[in-house]
Amino acid sequence: MLVGKRMTPNPITITGDISIAEAMDWMKREKVRRFPVVDKDRKLIGIVSRTDLLHASPSSATSLTMWEISYLLNQIKVKEVMTRDVLTVTEDATLEEAARLMVDNKVGSLPVVREGTLVGIITESDIFRVFLEMMGAREKGIRLTLLAPYVKGSMAQITSEITNAGGLILAFDTFLGEDPSNWGCTLKVAEITKDALVEVVEPHVVEIVDVREE
Repeated sequence: MLVGKRMTPNPITITGDISIAEAMDWMKREKVRRFPVVDKDRKLIGIVSRTDLLHASPSSATSLTMWEISYLLNQIKVKEVMTRDVLTVTEDATLEEAARLMVDNKVGSLPVVREGTLVGIITESDIFRVFLEMMGAREKGIRLTLLAPYVKGSMAQITSEITNAGGLILAFDTFLGEDPSNWGCTLKVAEITKDALVEVVEPHVVEIVDVREE
């Protein structure tokens, strides 16, 4: 799955010349946590988050009056507090690549650019929604997590046994096993009982880690 299929296209943007007071009000109104910052040609020049704006605001312990605080917030421009060195992705990047960049760099979103022009944004919430879909989290069925021998054909054997028993595999995801001799797998299966599912897969696995109806 590619970023272009899951991003929010044409996200709300701001320019670097507006005040942080205006940016904060706009964030509250639009219920977002960040704004890409663009120039007049919609070229990406930065990104500003709610945290950036809060850090730039006077502390609650300040001795300034409310009028003075308001004046300062209206004098400081977004371009003074935004992040200029922005991590970006393109529309044809994979979701795995986008997720890796977010995790490795501890960011919650990535602007999506095409030749420097902003065309979208992909956020951690977008990734979470895809994760829910991949795990079949909104589907009713039996959720089974197991460890299987790390040998060729073990995956095919397990899925074939489930299908032959009448089960409908709604989701299938693998993960690293406990050691190089095995691999982990989580499945969501419908149209089969929990006991029947365990019975058909048990002879072909190292361990059934968890099984539950959802």
